[in-house]
Amino acid sequence: MKELIVISGKGGTGKTSLLAAFASLAKDKVLCDADVDAADLYLILEPDIKERQDFQEGHRAEINLDKCTECGLCRELCRFDAISSEYKVDPIDCEGCGVCVYFCPEDAIDFPIKTCGELFVSETRAGPMVHARLGIAEDNSGKLVTLTRKQAKELAQERDLSLILTDGPPGLACPVIASIAGASAVLIVTEPTLSGQHDMDRVVELANHFGIPASVCINKFDLNPDMTVVIEQYARDRGLPIMGRIPFDPSFTKAMVQKQTVIEYDGASQAARAVVDIWERLAARFDLNTDQS
Repeated sequence: MKELIVISGKGGTGKTSLLAAFASLAKDKVLCDADVDAADLYLILEPDIKERQDFQEGHRAEINLDKCTECGLCRELCRFDAISSEYKVDPIDCEGCGVCVYFCPEDAIDFPIKTCGELFVSETRAGPMVHARLGIAEDNSGKLVTLTRKQAKELAQERDLSLILTDGPPGLACPVIASIAGASAVLIVTEPTLSGQHDMDRVVELANHFGIPASVCINKFDLNPDMTVVIEQYARDRGLPIMGRIPFDPSFTKAMVQKQTVIEYDGASQAARAVVDIWERLAARFDLNTDQS
């Protein structure tokens, strides 16, 4: 089984639109949206949810006012100022450290496990998809990413599918690390700007650290051709395969408005043809499967 992760050093580079387009070209695959903090692959693929489960991780303090004597010790010990003068815990500020629970002389503070988000298994017109949604202001997104990928692998094994296409989170933090560890390959989507090159450089270092084969494609390359040349030279100097260039094309936006991939919306557009070329190079390099019938 192969797993291709599409990532970027920052948000807004077009990785989700590109991953959705790949979903129109690949066969025998499971789709996985690992961008749990801001999952949006479902906006294009309109999943029909078949299963859902709560994601529970960490704890949050809750004061039982019937037992509380308002001694003030919990407020004194809380380093996050999460407990009000009325002895109510602010769920946003509480970090779940448990200090107040441990030291409360009246055992007046409960410490239940909290529900942080939801995990979904769905069917889409492009195939089965595993996706998740992290709750507002919740942490542990890296653990939810890991759980989402694990569910995708189990689904692929259950259905005897040979490929997982994963939309990874942007940036470089814990969710990105959780999304690429153990992957077969990563495709880094960048844009022709100085910040795009800088962010790509950081993600390249991360992929190298985990020993994961990485390749690069440049989206909207024609908005700054000179910077495109600089990024491509950087990639060659680092031994990174360049999968291709995608021109700026309103078809991407028009396709999203219609809840379609760019392949579905206008397969003859410049962007669609560029995406097909990139997918064919990826498939050949990493022995992935294609279906363009």
